[in-house]
Amino acid sequence: MTFKTILLSFCLVISQQSLAEGLVFECDREKLNTIDAKLYNYFKQLGIDQDFYKKQLSSDKLELRLKKTTLENSTLYLRWNPQFNIQEELIQLPAANGKRDVHTVSKKEIALALMQSGRETIFKGPSCTFEAFEDHVNVRQMIVAWAEHLHWKFPDGSSAKWNEAYWENGTLKPGKPLSEAMSDFFINEDSCSVGCYTATKIVFIQGILDYYQRIKQDSKTAQKIKDTLRSDGEVLVNIEPELMWQYLEKDKKVLSKQAKLLTVKQKVAPLNFIPGDWVYFINTDPKSSDKAGYEGSNSIYMGRAKFDDFYNDNGHHYFYNEKLSEVYNWRNGVFSRSQDYEKLQSLPPELLNRLSLPPSQGGIVLNTRAVPHYFGFN
Repeated sequence: MTFKTILLSFCLVISQQSLAEGLVFECDREKLNTIDAKLYNYFKQLGIDQDFYKKQLSSDKLELRLKKTTLENSTLYLRWNPQFNIQEELIQLPAANGKRDVHTVSKKEIALALMQSGRETIFKGPSCTFEAFEDHVNVRQMIVAWAEHLHWKFPDGSSAKWNEAYWENGTLKPGKPLSEAMSDFFINEDSCSVGCYTATKIVFIQGILDYYQRIKQDSKTAQKIKDTLRSDGEVLVNIEPELMWQYLEKDKKVLSKQAKLLTVKQKVAPLNFIPGDWVYFINTDPKSSDKAGYEGSNSIYMGRAKFDDFYNDNGHHYFYNEKLSEVYNWRNGVFSRSQDYEKLQSLPPELLNRLSLPPSQGGIVLNTRAVPHYFGFN
């Protein structure tokens, strides 16, 4: 599959909504001047040229947006735009025998995606600081890094499997260290079998905690996150707001209070994904969606046009059109790409274009994204 093929498949998908866009800071002018200066140095360090974006600074707002690219609102192919010269970054993650090297999405790609049109990422009040923005970029990178090379097992209709040394049916046992229990999912991957909803939450918790605890060494914020996760006795519950599922729960009158780790961006333009986003692909086929575990797919956007592959069924990641094809082909009995490959049907560009839209427009990609809080700056 070539970049040209991917590009042609989606060049017709453009947002038809009028949205606030790009990266925005809202606070007083003195703070904005400081943020502006720090952003300039940070972008210079990342190799983000001032010619890449347009900036508007007023008395109470600093706005930065990417200049128009070939695919309006899309972030999928920033990695291959020769103008940006984006490369992967090599980082180290803890492993059973010490550390392991992981090639993952760059901070440069994340920052550029945050400035792309199609949605607004706003820092205001206590979060109107350069430090909140930098943390947010780093948190997103760590979430992606921990999703890079997973090979968990999928229950496929059976009960989930948990390492009984730490968990009892998905509940952390009393007295068990939270960080140790979360890291165990990635060190002893064969000890668990979880669906994509739980897998997504595990990766978000691990990525966020690992950044504040190991990378930034901010013990105060790390402890606050742990306390929040334990606050109701269920570490893996209420990670994301119910607002994420508003489209699927139209009859629900009251949505829950703020969730533990994530907030929700609504009405995001098609093809607009920022590395570290939680994205949902809904299975709109009535027959196959009745099969347990195939109602839809919870996914993490990893940059580079990639979405996670928790179960290593497709070489540790799905490119965007492969992800659309995966969910669509469930109706054709392709529940494992490696085992049911002969049933896999290729999708024409016209269908891929339509599937990229929200369900209300005939597609399968919810236009909501669950994204990390600004920890320590709430």
